[in-house]
Amino acid sequence: MLRCIAIDDEELALELLEDNIRKVPYLQLVATCSDPLEAVKVMQEQAIDLVFLDIQMPGLTGLQLIQSSHSPCMFILITAYEKYALEGFNLNVVDYLLKPVELDRFIKACNKAFELQQLRTGSKGSGEPAPDYFFVNVDYSLLKVLKSDITWIEGLKDYIKIHLKSTTAPVVTRMSIKTIEEQLPALQFARIHKSYIVAIAAITAVRKNSVFMGARELPISENYREKFFQLIGRPG
Repeated sequence: MLRCIAIDDEELALELLEDNIRKVPYLQLVATCSDPLEAVKVMQEQAIDLVFLDIQMPGLTGLQLIQSSHSPCMFILITAYEKYALEGFNLNVVDYLLKPVELDRFIKACNKAFELQQLRTGSKGSGEPAPDYFFVNVDYSLLKVLKSDITWIEGLKDYIKIHLKSTTAPVVTRMSIKTIEEQLPALQFARIHKSYIVAIAAITAVRKNSVFMGARELPISENYREKFFQLIGRPG
């Protein structure tokens, strides 16, 4: 669970941000603030993991708030101004979202923060493994997908199909195959084609130009061949 606060001086924007936060199961909204100085006080008094904030606000801008913060919390900038993106990333923000923010893009940013938090807690010797799941947007709901349940993934332009062991019907969600690839453990999943990612453990057979996932045959393209065969420990 990520404890978070939302900061925006525009009431409607703050309400929309609060609504999006409440749709993400692993976010716990601690406070909403229209005054950035009030938000600083909250951050000093409470344990906050993630801050969603606007940039242009009276008294203290979002960038100034980040620069002055001594908190180890993560920041996601949500703004109407693209021109501050470089400065934001120079401050190591988790993500930079442009208003109006689509829910799937918001969830992607939250997933990045969640995975970063898991890496941080793991590096502190918590002894707890990183979670074997992520959330995707399906039919206006967030669906939990276990990474260990995935057999293979097919990219279809702006959408992907996630094929699972537990069901015959694939999960279809609006996301690029590159985005989902970034969320998967590199030693457990292999990109074999511009349109396919496979779970190594689910492979039943490999030929020179094909990977078999049970009865389903998937092509291995030349661009991914060498890396794939290195990963499985066999010459291509």
